[in-house]
Amino acid sequence: MILSATLASPELTVGLALLCGVVAQIIAWHLSIPGIVMLLAFGVLLGPDLAAIVRPESLGDGLSLLVGFAVAIILFEGGLNLDLKRLRRSRKAIRRLVTLGALVTATLASVTARLWMGWGWNVSILFGTLVIVTGPTVVGPLMRRLNVERKTAALLEGEGVLIDPIGAIVAVVALEIALAPSLETSIEGVKALAIGLGGGSLIGVAGGLVIAYALRVNKLIPHALTNIFTLSAVIALFQGAEALAHESGIAAVTVAGIVVRWRSKQNNHDLEELQEFKEQLTMLMIGMLFVLLAADVRVADVRQLGWRGVATVVTLMLLVRPACVFLGTARGGLRLRQRIFMSWIGPRGIVAAAVASLFAVKMEHEHVAGGVELRALTFLVIATTVVVAGLTGGLLARLLGLKRRSNHGWLIMGANALAREMARALSDHGQPAVMIDRNAEAARFAEEAGLTVLYGNALEERTLRRGEVDTRAGALAMTRNEEVNMLFAARVQHYGKLEHVLVTLDDTVHGVTLPMVHAAGCRVLFGQGVDIDWWSQRLKRDAATASTWLLHERVKSPELRPPSEAPTPDMSQEVKTEALAAPFTAPNRLFVPLVIITKRGASPVHEGSKPDVGDEAVFVLDVSRYDEARAQLTALGWRESTRIASLHAPRPS
Repeated sequence: MILSATLASPELTVGLALLCGVVAQIIAWHLSIPGIVMLLAFGVLLGPDLAAIVRPESLGDGLSLLVGFAVAIILFEGGLNLDLKRLRRSRKAIRRLVTLGALVTATLASVTARLWMGWGWNVSILFGTLVIVTGPTVVGPLMRRLNVERKTAALLEGEGVLIDPIGAIVAVVALEIALAPSLETSIEGVKALAIGLGGGSLIGVAGGLVIAYALRVNKLIPHALTNIFTLSAVIALFQGAEALAHESGIAAVTVAGIVVRWRSKQNNHDLEELQEFKEQLTMLMIGMLFVLLAADVRVADVRQLGWRGVATVVTLMLLVRPACVFLGTARGGLRLRQRIFMSWIGPRGIVAAAVASLFAVKMEHEHVAGGVELRALTFLVIATTVVVAGLTGGLLARLLGLKRRSNHGWLIMGANALAREMARALSDHGQPAVMIDRNAEAARFAEEAGLTVLYGNALEERTLRRGEVDTRAGALAMTRNEEVNMLFAARVQHYGKLEHVLVTLDDTVHGVTLPMVHAAGCRVLFGQGVDIDWWSQRLKRDAATASTWLLHERVKSPELRPPSEAPTPDMSQEVKTEALAAPFTAPNRLFVPLVIITKRGASPVHEGSKPDVGDEAVFVLDVSRYDEARAQLTALGWRESTRIASLHAPRPS
């Protein structure tokens, strides 16, 4: 009895829901399944019907308050992550999906519920408005896991973010009409819809501009308080909008997130830390909410839906969703295979679950029948659409040719001059290279050279995801800091499961050794220690040049004697160069081997690279000793075939 009373405490319920939500997502990550699947399972297993550990009923009205705060954070994060640049290319399709598509979904889903479930029109229409929304917090991770091409993934994510506030407001207005059906109520409902969307959007624009300005002004907000300031501002914005116009908070926070991202991009303000903080907070909130809301649904209620419930869900997936997509994207510039894939991927998420629970409570309070069944059917839709999309989406994307190319291209940490030369050499030979750097000047130089670069921290998961680390053939660490290079190597191996990771060792310091690199499962880039800064400065001043060389004969044991003025390497330096293949040996900084081009393709040079006769390689040579470098390469069996134009205009150091 004492234990039962203790478990029913609201404090313990929230604490357990938070912990179980995180544990469920950890398990889902290890199993490579959508997190929402494990969250729903945990909610059911730990809820009153089975383990009776999580007791949502103990929260009373506090559950609605938690839902409101959590939804505000989740939707703001969705707006903050929305890539408007990508969506702009398909704005017509997105606009039609969230307007005409939403209308089609609501209408057909209402008819489906009426026919299969036998409900009255009032409850059927409520169900139709509930399933308008798709889950951006489900779609985003799913698209990344399935490696779906960018345009299709951006459309699905954009639809999810933008349809959530629209669907939620439409559903709440529909509930008000259903509870008191009349012409007057309907007119008021239309007004409420306009005020909720229009007023909420205006409030969101104003709030977003204020937040963006506060974040942009130098030293206005201490760096340590940036994230919590934004969090408190978002919650205040949500509740303030609700106070000014009922049900406008959802639209306000979504639009505010979009505005903050837009203004920050315009002013080159880094949102990396804020986005990471919001993403972690969103995962925490989603975990807690799904566990609580799933635990609040009785298993018996879902069972009572019977075959009619299953038929309703199947109809939604096979008829309603395709009709929404094909009508919503008509003349939208999408290919047939993209529309087929989008028709199959329509998982519902946290907003549908939260609003369904709200409906059940309000309908019970107003003594309107059908609230329990409505919530049960909504959760059945959520569980089924998420599981089906997660289990079959990858196969369908592969069959339709919509998966991003895997094991292709290289991710490079660093955008210094030598890294830019490496990126160009790889790209010119069919291996796209994406650089990552937090140095704004280096990133700008890379963009001016026509190279692909991301501004951000290469050690953070979010930045690595932007660089599509999971689709790359490998990664290169090209900074002078050996410890940072090794840390980057560990991160890409963890997040991208990459096997080909090459790190740069500095020939002026003796910290990381070749055995340490090999123990980490990596290779040494260039096959030897290289002073990145020295070569970058030479390239920036056009004191070094790149050229392509052909190996026309193999020299087994070349006699390499560096000039007398060259420093004598110590034992640690020998460890860094001992495994270098003879055709790439570069004494006294005469040249640096970048890329080897064989019949199998191009790849960066490392200590295990062994070119055959007929293979080519790209070298960077010191211009001041070009004749000496040329003679050295010739002695190694190389013959110059192409001189590459300078990538670096002369600039002050």
